[in-house]
Amino acid sequence: MQSRRDFLVRSAAFTVGSLLLPSCTFAQIKTQQFGVQLYSFRNEMAEDAIGTLKQIASLGFKEIETARSDKGHYYGLSPAEMKSVCDDLNMNLKSGHVHLDEKWQQTMEEAVESGQEYLICSSMPSKGQNVDNYKKVAEEFNKAGEACKKLNLKFGYHNHEYEFETENNQVLYDVLLSNTEAELVYMELDLGWVVVAGKDPLDYFKKYPGRFPLWHLKDMDMNKKESTEFGKGGLDIPAMMNHKKASGVKHIFIEQEEYANNPLESMKHNMAYLNKLS
Repeated sequence: MQSRRDFLVRSAAFTVGSLLLPSCTFAQIKTQQFGVQLYSFRNEMAEDAIGTLKQIASLGFKEIETARSDKGHYYGLSPAEMKSVCDDLNMNLKSGHVHLDEKWQQTMEEAVESGQEYLICSSMPSKGQNVDNYKKVAEEFNKAGEACKKLNLKFGYHNHEYEFETENNQVLYDVLLSNTEAELVYMELDLGWVVVAGKDPLDYFKKYPGRFPLWHLKDMDMNKKESTEFGKGGLDIPAMMNHKKASGVKHIFIEQEEYANNPLESMKHNMAYLNKLS
């Protein structure tokens, strides 16, 4: 399965030029309530960031979330340039996936310059699938949250599958939730990875109400353990949408990492699926 670390080994199935479609095509789809995680268009963003953002805007998206790339957090653009392009396209750079590392201060300063609200740590900053490590990381997250708060930023964490492993009958993700302060660490729940791990997101909405202001809405092929188009996998999307209030979600980012054909066709399918639910 492709990960964020090895995505460059897979080439895009289409070029940015193939995205050129009239913006009115999807005007009837109510996408304003959804954002998009730019990792869905990772190769296109690497080739032509501005051109790709224009095409994403033409689909009706108003919010975006960046992903760390070989060209930096803003795909070769400066934070100010990224903000300017998004402003011109009437899109809001709401969030960005980053690493909690030795460049953390710089990362925060760049986020302020870009105008974004959330900084989301995209993976565990230290290895160790055990309770002690997760408690240690929780302390690091609380400190990162305090540092972000001073700059009017919000710090959060994005899960994968491995956080739902257990030690001594304790789910490691629960350890993280229980040892982080809700006002400092905002959880971005990747619904797809939750179900792949054999858990039900609704259980987390009940146990930790309001802790998940951000979602990654991602359907998953349960056999391949990789993302797929909405309605083709194991995530009960209608149930998720019916329980948004319980989770505390404010921003929903559509993400798809693997495709039946190409990112554009998958996103068209996903938007049409969501439109039928509205």
